[in-house]
Amino acid sequence: MSAPRLDHTHDPGRNSWVQSANDRATDFPLQNLPFGVARNESGELSVVVAIGRYALDLGRTAAAGLLDTIDPALLRGPDRLGGLLARPTSDLTALRHALAGILERGSSAEATIRGAEGMLRPISSVDLVTPTQIGSFTDFFAGIYHARAATRVFNPGSDIGPNYRWVPIAYQSRASTVRPSGANVRRPAGQLPQPTGEPTFGPSAKLDFELELGFYVGRATVIGEPVPIAQAADHIAGFCLLNDWSARDIQGWEMAPLGPFLSKSFSTTVSPWVVTTDALRPFRVPAMERADHEPQPLPYLHDDADQASGGMTIDLAVSVRTAAMRERGDDRTVILRSNARHLYWTPAQMLAHHTSGGCDLQTGDLLGSGTISGPSPEELASLLELAQDGRTPVALPGGETRSWLQDGDEVIFTGRCVREGFVSIGFGECAGTVVPTDEKAR
Repeated sequence: MSAPRLDHTHDPGRNSWVQSANDRATDFPLQNLPFGVARNESGELSVVVAIGRYALDLGRTAAAGLLDTIDPALLRGPDRLGGLLARPTSDLTALRHALAGILERGSSAEATIRGAEGMLRPISSVDLVTPTQIGSFTDFFAGIYHARAATRVFNPGSDIGPNYRWVPIAYQSRASTVRPSGANVRRPAGQLPQPTGEPTFGPSAKLDFELELGFYVGRATVIGEPVPIAQAADHIAGFCLLNDWSARDIQGWEMAPLGPFLSKSFSTTVSPWVVTTDALRPFRVPAMERADHEPQPLPYLHDDADQASGGMTIDLAVSVRTAAMRERGDDRTVILRSNARHLYWTPAQMLAHHTSGGCDLQTGDLLGSGTISGPSPEELASLLELAQDGRTPVALPGGETRSWLQDGDEVIFTGRCVREGFVSIGFGECAGTVVPTDEKAR
């Protein structure tokens, strides 16, 4: 991995003829340009890019002759972003440059785009789907503060295992239940432990969220050929926010000795936009510093450039809006904040380790970071930790409290990159609302 390369698309002095993109509060200024996939009324899929409060249809843009850097066939079709993300990183950078050019203030493309029906639409009117056909979803455990807190809940008096500081731990989750922001989350049912020792079967009473980052594989890897750590970042196309919904009572009963299964497989929510590695370059930071008594990564996980800039600084927040709050007309309330810099392993290390035994990764595969808690009590990024397994409920407006999520609760993740001298960018929302066990998810 080489040091982050900044170019004219990161220039804070540039702005867009799409006026909402120049609002300092927007997640999607000209300096971001994340990719998504939209479904039209006929069910057809097309690649879109977010700019301010709008989504630009890239298929229509290419058909109008405004994009000559990419094959138009890659911008439409059932493989979603797959064809685009499989291209060399230089092609994606060239596309980013072209999009920045046609969306910049003063561009001659403005009249064409404004005059074309359906080329530029409000994001609120666009049906966004998961951006890739996810063939595989692997969830890591790379947040060390979460690992410590969760270990103490499930095994009181214990600390993280001796392997944690040596190996990026992960488990294989369920790709088929990954849903975009806005989809309801049906409360799962499963076996529930009882004091008598004989479990019962019923709805989870300890439903939880986990604040994570997700990242998508760009160029596929080859089975039997490990990806060197210095090249691993080149296989990462971009990032999203990810909620690894968790049923803690089911999890505690089922996870020994093979790990989570039904407690994690019922639903995962992702923000629908893929924030590219190019857009994130100004916000790269060193990998999490290790204490003197901690081991350094083994050679296959160590790269000087990755150690220098393989981490990211992303301000993360979790908000909740209950059914009672909606009835009163109250807005969401933030219950915790954290930052992506608290990840013990970098995304490149996670991907390199994933392939180190010969496993191949396909374009569009999703990898999760694991829960990103911080060192302070206000940064604990799940209710398991924040409410201390139900012992200290979280206070909400109107006198409500939460030890675990209740039906009707909406959980919203947000992420924002902030650095002096650069325009801030964001990820859009990662939101889901809990519905009862007997109600169908959508």
